[in-house]
Amino acid sequence: MTNNLDYGIIGNCRSAALISKTGSLDWCCLPEFDSSSVFAKLLDEKIGGSFEIITDDSFQITQKYIENTTILVTKFSNGIDAFEVHDFMPRYYKANGGYQAPPEIIRYFKYISGKPTFKVLYDPKLEYAKGKTEMYVKDHFIASLTYGDKFDTLFLYTSFDKQKVVKGEEIILTSDGYFLIGYNEKVFETTVDSMFLEHQRTKVYWLNWMDRTPSYNLYNKEIARSAMTLKLLTYDKTGAVLAATTTSLPETIGEVRNWDYRFCWIRDASMVIKVVSQLGHKNIAKRYLKFIMDLIPDKDEKLQIMYGINKEKKLTEETLDHLSGYHNSSPVRVGNAAYKQRQNDIYGILMDVIHQQFLNFSIDIENTEELWTITKGIVWVVNKHWKEPDKGIWEFRTEDRHFTFSKVLCWVAVDKAIKVAELLGKTSKITKWKLIESEIREDIMEHAWNNEVKAFTQSYGSNDLDASVLLMEPYGFIDARDPKYVSTVNAIERELSNDGLLYRYKNQDDFGLPSSSFTICTFWFINSLYKIGEVQKAKRMFDKLLSYSNHLGLFSEDIDFKTKRLLGNFPQAYSHLALIETAINLSKVTDQERIKETIR
Repeated sequence: MTNNLDYGIIGNCRSAALISKTGSLDWCCLPEFDSSSVFAKLLDEKIGGSFEIITDDSFQITQKYIENTTILVTKFSNGIDAFEVHDFMPRYYKANGGYQAPPEIIRYFKYISGKPTFKVLYDPKLEYAKGKTEMYVKDHFIASLTYGDKFDTLFLYTSFDKQKVVKGEEIILTSDGYFLIGYNEKVFETTVDSMFLEHQRTKVYWLNWMDRTPSYNLYNKEIARSAMTLKLLTYDKTGAVLAATTTSLPETIGEVRNWDYRFCWIRDASMVIKVVSQLGHKNIAKRYLKFIMDLIPDKDEKLQIMYGINKEKKLTEETLDHLSGYHNSSPVRVGNAAYKQRQNDIYGILMDVIHQQFLNFSIDIENTEELWTITKGIVWVVNKHWKEPDKGIWEFRTEDRHFTFSKVLCWVAVDKAIKVAELLGKTSKITKWKLIESEIREDIMEHAWNNEVKAFTQSYGSNDLDASVLLMEPYGFIDARDPKYVSTVNAIERELSNDGLLYRYKNQDDFGLPSSSFTICTFWFINSLYKIGEVQKAKRMFDKLLSYSNHLGLFSEDIDFKTKRLLGNFPQAYSHLALIETAINLSKVTDQERIKETIR
């Protein structure tokens, strides 16, 4: 197994799969993102299950995406014999409307030259490998079945000799071929031609999607790959946005900070939607707001911090003790107990998205009335609860505190609600709401600023610094050139920066001291440097941080301070949305600004 999360992601907004740089399919859940795994070598090398392509040592293996698509190409070549494997999950428009996005993976083998030979290890392990998976060769497919706690099946269609596939015998490639791994039995015959057509349709879908994405002066390639990755983390059926496609990839090898991220956190998802909306993709935003509206049927219903992708409200956490975990980092968890926590910042983040929709897509967007009702409800909830402590953005599982970030986002909720009211001409609420807004602001300025540390700190009365307070400026609470903000940025650099990477915080939490860098925090810090005028320093740090991505430009949740190895769930929506925001800001840098800073 690879040591640095050297995986590519493929997907179709229904599920996703991870394929290693040697072409091994090591993680996939079917039929949907949060279903049980059918391949989970990622979480247990011995029993997890994988679909590997094996060549002799003379072959060199290289990997890349077809530009502006999510089709992953792994090339095997020894100079004379060569072939490519094009991995993708079909996604394209249907003639009668809607999308074709079946729960299946196509591995299209493209013949290039010579007489390349390979073997496959096809070893699916259904239902998280809880029980035995049995395989049967039928006339048209290879069926895999498990009869454990739950009955499940998987079908493999192929143009290659099925017996050779099952027995792992040598196959000689003389023309194009394919494997199709499907959750459902196919009704129509699969052929090399029909698989090639799926490939072309999927390619065109992604090229069209990217054609609607603006291009930038700098970092265009990185922005494009991140945008497609965020798109892959959206779930078409309900509009939910996932935090990541995996569960239980640890923040530090051998530690127990292992969580299931295949859910929709209101915070992460709203931040993603804001960024993707700015890139002009309206439908994602529209579907996500519908997801939110469906979750708030009552005017005073409090939002949970997270939901299942099919709007489930109960996400019971359990451990799968039969799996050894990623590089033996147990436990492997399914479900997430954090859904019960209270985090007051989610209202501000959601309100920010609602405001963005009215700004970007004018006030005649569908569901204006429902969104106005939600806006009023959010202010009501915030007014009632902003003075109470909570678990904060980092989900401390023990005591509640008055976290600065949570308070700032309560302020944001009211601030954005006022702006929405102004846009809609609903002036009767504004005077009352402005009083609430200024009361929260005064409270933060009085209690979050620490004169000793010369910074806004993690929570009221604390000396601890926290990278999340850097967001006070992007959310409009404070001006970038305000001495208190500049001083906070400098204090955070002194205290939390380690070889160009940032800690979220350095105080002890429920699990001890964090020992890896939370990737989004470094992007936030670079953005802050840019905002306070340290443009060249920001750019140097950004270029260095980009070099820590994997071979395909993908980031996970965390980076090891010493080795720069990627850690945590993968690919991480948080990391990629912050990459896009920072890259867009830095791509605005003009030659004039560069000269100005040099003179200064």
